[in-house]
Amino acid sequence: MLKVQEIREIIKLIDKSSIDEFTYEQDGEKLKLKKQSRKTVETAAEETPASETVAEQPEVKTEPVKEEKKPEPVKETQPEPAADLENTVEIKSPMVGTFYESSSPDAEPFVKTGSKVSSDTTVCIVEAMKLFNEIEAETEGEIVKILVENGQLVEYGQPLFLVKK
Repeated sequence: MLKVQEIREIIKLIDKSSIDEFTYEQDGEKLKLKKQSRKTVETAAEETPASETVAEQPEVKTEPVKEEKKPEPVKETQPEPAADLENTVEIKSPMVGTFYESSSPDAEPFVKTGSKVSSDTTVCIVEAMKLFNEIEAETEGEIVKILVENGQLVEYGQPLFLVKK
């Protein structure tokens, strides 16, 4: 089966392309990716019998339906003192998506401030295109600060955690 990094690359490529659906099958395992479709409203003109004219086609108009999303409030953060930032490493988001601190709404967070992590410790989940990607610390140390809120949209490369080595 594909590795997580390969799946991430496929997601990026599909996101940039005009492909709406992608299916990959290997050794009986199947990976199916779909872009979220935009809802459209269609109106068609009255049908004209084909014998009357060939040049005229029914008119189809599509208009995207706007779905309003309330933006997450942005919390202003004060700059950290330089002494606190020494020997710290940022765990950054490897993709654009939604940050989740736990595997389900009623589960305990993967990590909290003060939690000890190793390179293979799962620290959060980032959901991208209905795929839930477990993010590993990739460093060793102690979580000193969680920089994002649960359910917040995150960008590629955005710092999620500060880890003191």
